[in-house]
Amino acid sequence: MPDHRPRRRPTRPPPPLPRSSNRDPLSYAQRRLWFLNRLEGSSSAYNAPVVLRLGSMPDPAALEAAVRDVVERHEVLRTVYPARDEEPYQKILDDADVRVETEECAAGGDVEARVTEFARIPVDITRELPFRARLFEVADGTAVLVLLVHHIATDGWSVGCLLADLDTAYRARAEGRAPGWEPLPVQYADYALWQRDMLGDPEDPDSTAHEQLAHWRKALDGIPAETRLPADRPRPTEPGHRGALVSAELDAGTHRALAAVARARRGTFFMAARAALALALRAAGAGEDIVIGTPVAGRPRRTCTTSSGSS
Repeated sequence: MPDHRPRRRPTRPPPPLPRSSNRDPLSYAQRRLWFLNRLEGSSSAYNAPVVLRLGSMPDPAALEAAVRDVVERHEVLRTVYPARDEEPYQKILDDADVRVETEECAAGGDVEARVTEFARIPVDITRELPFRARLFEVADGTAVLVLLVHHIATDGWSVGCLLADLDTAYRARAEGRAPGWEPLPVQYADYALWQRDMLGDPEDPDSTAHEQLAHWRKALDGIPAETRLPADRPRPTEPGHRGALVSAELDAGTHRALAAVARARRGTFFMAARAALALALRAAGAGEDIVIGTPVAGRPRRTCTTSSGSS
């Protein structure tokens, strides 16, 4: 059978493309989030808080210095997204004033409520930093550190990068020194420039972006607007931004069986698990043509794996 998928073109590591006087374009993922922020207004819908429960109270001064080190290291954490002539751009701040506020609270419901309240603070990405931090000192001797990051500056992969750098910086600051790390090989603004250079103009018929869009418009043509299940709840007329995480553990025997199916079909374990989910949805009444979204890291080269950003 003919292969109608888009041609895979070589993905070079991001080259040192010239910056444009602090007015570099957004990546495609960032443009989606910027558009939603302008359409819906400032909200907490795309906040991606990282909540760390600590067994004891850290040194507040060393922690704040470490947080500032991380923000200095990752440009995307000190970037705002204004617009000129209705076109958004990245404005990287060199003198971002990032502080870690400390707040005392009681254990139990009190700290939970305060953490939730902080995590839901709306962020205006056009003028406010997409990163904030607050340390909650709990009366029982423990502490909770909340890193509030807007999705325009982070994704699931970024969390590991940020926490690893925060750990390195805090250990150094606790010893009275600056972290001795090498500069990041690639900043997110470099990645955004590289992405646009690689994909090209979507209006250009010869560009990769045009080819990819044409493929997926055809592939997704006619799909249902939503996956309906017989026992599903009625959907609200307006988005409520409410969701839930459903997780399950596979026993060793099930894992081995799925892995064997994947090997027999020359596929990956993920492909077998995804097929099982599609079959379960079909059995529940979702129909024959089911679209399942999957988050990806969007980092095609090792040089991109140490930087924070939205993919």
